[in-house]
Amino acid sequence: MSAVVDAARADGARRTVSVLTVDDQPLFREAARAVAARTPGFEVVAEAADGDAAIRIAREVDPDMVIIDVRMAGRDGIDTARALTAEDPSRLVVLVSSADVRELSALARVAGAAALLRKHWLTPRLLRGLWVAHRRR
Repeated sequence: MSAVVDAARADGARRTVSVLTVDDQPLFREAARAVAARTPGFEVVAEAADGDAAIRIAREVDPDMVIIDVRMAGRDGIDTARALTAEDPSRLVVLVSSADVRELSALARVAGAAALLRKHWLTPRLLRGLWVAHRRR
């Protein structure tokens, strides 16, 4: 395995950080997959196009991190984040938006999201930094 992020297993070995991406736009899911692929130690294990599918898939694959678009048809990202963190508070949930994130930051905190980012801010370095900060909590 290549250089891996701070994702130690109970036995001390390192493992890959599994990521679920959730967005109703295939283009962003593709972009998030590319960012994860360029981030050593990260792997997109599943994708969902809406909040209901994300919750169902998260129960099946139990990802370490979920990257969720705030605005989606049906169950929005805030509600999806709230449900996912209620089911597993140790899971890192990151909300992303193409809109101005200042107006949404309070909602993101209430939903249990660790961060709310503009979509274009998502980079391997930021992804890794969010994970390291999460593991230190």
